[in-house]
Amino acid sequence: MSSIHAFLESLHQVLGDEGLILPDSDGADDLAPYLRDWRGRYAGEALAIARPRDTLQVAAVVKLCAHHGVSLVPQGGNTSLVGGSIPDGSGKQLLLNLQRLNQVVAVDRANLSMTVQAGCLLAQVQEAASQAGLLFPLSLAAEGSCTIGGNLATNAGGTQVLRYGTARELCLGLEVVTARGEIWDGLTALRKDNSGYDLRDLFIGSEGTLGIITAATLRLFPQPVGQVTALATCPSLDACVALLQSARARLDAGLTGFEVMHAWPIALVRQYLPEQAHAMAPLVNDTIDTATGPVPEWTVLIDTAHAESDLTARTGLEALLAHAVADGIVLDATIAQNHTQNHAMWALREAIPMAERQEGLMVKHDIAVPTSAIPAFVRTTQAQLAHAFPGCKVVCFGHLGDGNLHYNVQSPPGMPGATFVAEHEAEVNRLVYDTALQLGGTLSAEHGIGQLRHDELARRKSAVALGMMRAIKQALDPLGLMNPGRLISADRGPEQGA
Repeated sequence: MSSIHAFLESLHQVLGDEGLILPDSDGADDLAPYLRDWRGRYAGEALAIARPRDTLQVAAVVKLCAHHGVSLVPQGGNTSLVGGSIPDGSGKQLLLNLQRLNQVVAVDRANLSMTVQAGCLLAQVQEAASQAGLLFPLSLAAEGSCTIGGNLATNAGGTQVLRYGTARELCLGLEVVTARGEIWDGLTALRKDNSGYDLRDLFIGSEGTLGIITAATLRLFPQPVGQVTALATCPSLDACVALLQSARARLDAGLTGFEVMHAWPIALVRQYLPEQAHAMAPLVNDTIDTATGPVPEWTVLIDTAHAESDLTARTGLEALLAHAVADGIVLDATIAQNHTQNHAMWALREAIPMAERQEGLMVKHDIAVPTSAIPAFVRTTQAQLAHAFPGCKVVCFGHLGDGNLHYNVQSPPGMPGATFVAEHEAEVNRLVYDTALQLGGTLSAEHGIGQLRHDELARRKSAVALGMMRAIKQALDPLGLMNPGRLISADRGPEQGA
């Protein structure tokens, strides 16, 4: 019996028919959703797809992989934007999908915490908190399909980082299966625990390269009674930053979201998803066709919350915008009058990724710089890109409140997107990342490294930082079987000066 055959036989004994899909099995036709990423950029092959139902089965699978020397790729909802959860093309890697670990274990209202399995959808976690009269504030466009384990493995950000922080700040404890197949029970619900190294933080953001997150204890918050959203148009990105400063001063902790959108991504939403663009209508001159006519260069979405009522939240927002209009940093503004209009404004923002996906392939970026440096970043990169690639357009939008921009470069007219990405991605990346890092920023704010930015990280991270990261990788995954080729390799990469 071959080693691979023995491995698969042992997997079947652990997982049963429901927990194992083989490429030549009756369920092989269902493999495509597991083996191609959401953006359609990466596709792979798998030796098999393991779908464990609990932590004990995950541990047993990892032990088998270690024994047989089979590398594995963990996967949640397969919504990674950097190819982090797709196996390579060798057909020799095991894909470990955790969607069957989907139980809400407990909600502790007095402690403002809940414990969930890693395969729970983010929307499921949000709903469980809501049913308890509480709030789990992590919010992403993919919340109906991404899983909480994946959110933690990539330290997801989302639209409310400004108020509540990233996934890291929203996690109290973890349960993890290590690369040796041991189970670490770190499901503490404590806010304070100063008893040694914070092992939790090693695994959050590690993208499955150190161990498999199987459950988490999460922080909850009181459910805001009042929530109001507004859209405002600004004459420049500098004005958007000035508005953010004013919003922070006037709204304080009531400011929960502050998103910025350039006119071009809004135009793409109006072209491909016009139903989601209706929230812009009050901000556009009545004589202009709001489906095709121009909009101001920059639009800001402001989200506020209050413990008392919508009226109280709206009063503060109205005062903020009235002063901003008087100061000339806002051209026009509209405030949602009910929750339906709140949702419509957020639908505009959340439709941008889908609209740009329909537009075609682009060179994608997820940079962050200090908020004060964002106007300089955009001015510098726009000038450089226009010189290097005349006619190219930038789909620029994102979380201005925490300095994170999704800065996606579209090919010049007449050049297919696939050609532009294949031939010019490296040069576009160089221009964008050079500027971001010179301004004290990062090449990845919330999407992670995956395989898309693996080599870029190795080139741009300091030798000291890479050395420490590799030491951790070697200590926790000495066989190098956990999601190899993602984030960081155990061996020395192509970085300069390492």
